[in-house]
Amino acid sequence: MQSVRAVLIDIDGVLTVSWKPLPGAVEALRAIRAAGLGVALVTNTTSRTRASIAGTLSDAGFEVRAEDVLTAPSVTAAHLAEHFPGARCALLNSGDIAEDLGDVTLVDDDPEVVVFGGAGPEFDYASLNRAFGFLQRGARLVAMHRNLYWRTDAGLQLDSGAFLLGLEQAARTEAEVTGKPSRAFFEAALARLAVGGGQALMVGDDVESDVLAAQRAGLTGVLVRTGKFQQETLDGASGTPDHVVDSFADLPELLGLTGDTGR
Repeated sequence: MQSVRAVLIDIDGVLTVSWKPLPGAVEALRAIRAAGLGVALVTNTTSRTRASIAGTLSDAGFEVRAEDVLTAPSVTAAHLAEHFPGARCALLNSGDIAEDLGDVTLVDDDPEVVVFGGAGPEFDYASLNRAFGFLQRGARLVAMHRNLYWRTDAGLQLDSGAFLLGLEQAARTEAEVTGKPSRAFFEAALARLAVGGGQALMVGDDVESDVLAAQRAGLTGVLVRTGKFQQETLDGASGTPDHVVDSFADLPELLGLTGDTGR
């Protein structure tokens, strides 16, 4: 752990649940910053902009700025600009993320790219069938993530990955995934922090998309037993996390930091 210079942190299920801080999380993040470690909050959240996320977390007591947050929509915008410059894009997403999509051209008809965001009421039969039609007519499919579910204070909720699987099968295509677990997402966070994979930890509640994907990108993976964590999912995972801790509040101790972390 002495080589660690930066920490990548998932938000939902790690720092918060339904945007409410988990016990000890505020204090743990403060201890990590006080130790001089770089921090990037890396999230597949697609319902809010980076500025909105930072504002909500700041109001909850976290020391966070918009530039600390890397979201699937912001990485998607960069991917589209690089690989589909000027393309007409149809967006299916729950939440207003236009600010983070920058110059992406959004259209209602005849898109060249279907962009799949996070699930919500907008993911009804008509919208999914419309996307299916676009794909049949040759549009490419870009997905912000493959998350099957996430946890709220009301329990586990279905996410867009469940719909994405069906759409891929029906349209006989495979989505280009821009958020976690894509390697490019982690590399973007490392570049922002100016560190290599061997100098960074990734802390998440999703063993596959957060932790094992980060380990494949060269980072040390830390799984927390909060949020969407389920023991049966860990038991059936495709690999083994480098570390498993009860919560984010345990991270300062794992890193060998001293001082009061609020536990």
